[in-house]
Amino acid sequence: MFELFRPSFQAKSLDCIPVNKLVTDGIKGLIIDLDNTMTPWNDLEVGPKVSRWFQDVQAAGIKVCIVSNNKHKKRVAVVAEHLGIPFVFRATKPRRRAFRSGMEILGTGLSDTAVIGDQLFTDILGGNRLGLYTILVLPISDREFIGTKFLRQMEKVLVWLMKHMSSTKRTSPKYR
Repeated sequence: MFELFRPSFQAKSLDCIPVNKLVTDGIKGLIIDLDNTMTPWNDLEVGPKVSRWFQDVQAAGIKVCIVSNNKHKKRVAVVAEHLGIPFVFRATKPRRRAFRSGMEILGTGLSDTAVIGDQLFTDILGGNRLGLYTILVLPISDREFIGTKFLRQMEKVLVWLMKHMSSTKRTSPKYR
């Protein structure tokens, strides 16, 4: 069960994900979360490091699509237009349909698409349910939607359980 919540890769932030690693891993399309992954929650401003990273990604021939649970089309559209990329809003992640919509827009499939986000229960779970390559980043800001704050507390419990269960597994004798 815990495997559904384990990312394939982790990075401090979006701009710390090596573009050459994505290329080497055969990634041709990225489905990226918006709030607290690309921008601070409910913000329209993409930072200069993130903008440069997007330029490097696009120069490497990797397509990008924002897939956000945000309900406000205009907010998602402003960021997407600034970066010149398509988007899906009201995505209802972790539902598979949201990720399939992103892949359809990108023209990519299961083997060459990666998901990048800051939440285990939406981005990582949803991507892993389809067998996609998943990348977890730390949230940009502590400010976020009240429902997300609740999920963050649940994530802390889940991470503790995953660490505890894996350390218990390693030290427990095997019974036959």
